[in-house]
Amino acid sequence: MLVAPPSDLVRADVERAFAEDIGSGDATADLLPAYALASATLTCREDAVIAGIDWFNACFRRLDPDVQIDWSAQDGDRVQANTAICSLHGRARPMVSAERSALNFLQLLSATATTTAAYVAAVAGTGVRLLDTRKTVPGLRLAQKYAVRCGGGHNHRVGLYDAILVKENHIIAAGGIRPAAEAARRLHPSLLLEIEVENLDELQQALAAGVDRIMLDNFTLPQMREAVSIAKGHAQLEISGNVDLSTIGEYARTGVDFISVGALTKHIRAVDLSLRLRLD
Repeated sequence: MLVAPPSDLVRADVERAFAEDIGSGDATADLLPAYALASATLTCREDAVIAGIDWFNACFRRLDPDVQIDWSAQDGDRVQANTAICSLHGRARPMVSAERSALNFLQLLSATATTTAAYVAAVAGTGVRLLDTRKTVPGLRLAQKYAVRCGGGHNHRVGLYDAILVKENHIIAAGGIRPAAEAARRLHPSLLLEIEVENLDELQQALAAGVDRIMLDNFTLPQMREAVSIAKGHAQLEISGNVDLSTIGEYARTGVDFISVGALTKHIRAVDLSLRLRLD
């Protein structure tokens, strides 16, 4: 079941968006009569998975609390090209002022959900869970991670504070895999402990250190299969690096538990949306 994004998060995102876009006021919208009413239709011009409705709605309601918004789609729904998915009715001036920010949120988050859905389809039937990464748009990480869930994916750690991922430079600075793992357990015993390894020897070291999860960085397919055989029943395995739609299916069939893909949140193209207004 898809859990709605926190309302305070949505409000904060919208306030930042309006601060940079509207600033001290919409000089162009000032040309419109204050009393004018308008209706608008939102059309999705391409096949897409919708995400970001709460952000879209919040933009319009922030400027016109009485605006009427009616949706024929929900977050997580796939819609076909040229589908009318939403209608609005309210005051024209706040409607045109909110339009750009509302569309920015919806086109970005729907793009994230649509990309995620394509990767989820590519690993269907394998049991692999698709994870996002921290490679997100600055300031919109929680929004994009919500969109990943809309597309059927799962969230990795939110930030540097809610799980430990020990990578190459951490290992070097700590003096090795075991010292790094021991320090992590001592300092943050309640957090998930994951260590990135670059070869099978490092995999054995990570297993000996008793970590929760091991990230296989740029392993070949034969190495992945061997790693699964070695680690089975001892630690979860995650694949990262060189993952795209052409490779993820083969990687998933090696038997790993997770595959993390930065492209879900950074290699995306905005979904094509059109909001057409008409005066009532």
